[in-house]
Amino acid sequence: MQLKKEIFSFFKQLKKNNNREWFEAHKPEFKDLEGTVKQFGEALKEKLNQHDSIDRFKLFRIYRDVRFSKDKTPYKTHFGLTWHRTKPEFRGGYYLHLKPNDIFLACGFWDPAPADLKRIRQEINLDADEYRTVINDSAFKSVWGELQGNAVKTAPKGYDKDHPAIDLLRFKQHIFITRYTAAEACAPNFMDRLAAALQDIRPFVDYMSDVLTTNTDGESLL
Repeated sequence: MQLKKEIFSFFKQLKKNNNREWFEAHKPEFKDLEGTVKQFGEALKEKLNQHDSIDRFKLFRIYRDVRFSKDKTPYKTHFGLTWHRTKPEFRGGYYLHLKPNDIFLACGFWDPAPADLKRIRQEINLDADEYRTVINDSAFKSVWGELQGNAVKTAPKGYDKDHPAIDLLRFKQHIFITRYTAAEACAPNFMDRLAAALQDIRPFVDYMSDVLTTNTDGESLL
């Protein structure tokens, strides 16, 4: 299963002509590309389930919600795909962004529930070494780089700004991102590369799954 290079040329044109008239005139082309991307997402779900537990794949709609936005253009200029791990045992999620000059695969916790963020910080406060071992592994970092996400400026409430793990405790999101070119995204081996990258990040999501399904005494919450 291979993505079409026309995905990116279509979105370049849509960016220049982001209006209903142009989109309706080119809707058959869009639907063809959308169908290919859906097939790609479902095929990757099947591949991931050979070593993971994915219960759902979703392709986001092209239509923008403009109700509370100053930007009133009606259509997104990218495809967004997500794969949801099977809760409550398996936590974290995967996201693929397909946009001209902005193609990336992301994994982690974009908007963790307050209770989940509290539990992650509790674990880091108790012992940050295991988390550091996972995210500082050389093979892991060669694919996924550094931890990303929004963070508080100094220290979260209840933690000292001089805490030895304050660099991790500050994060409100725990995200990793790896980027690709359009040529890479349209290559025959792209799905295999995505599957391999998501297998490489399993130690991170497995660590988080273990943390979020146990209490501070290591007792199961399930």
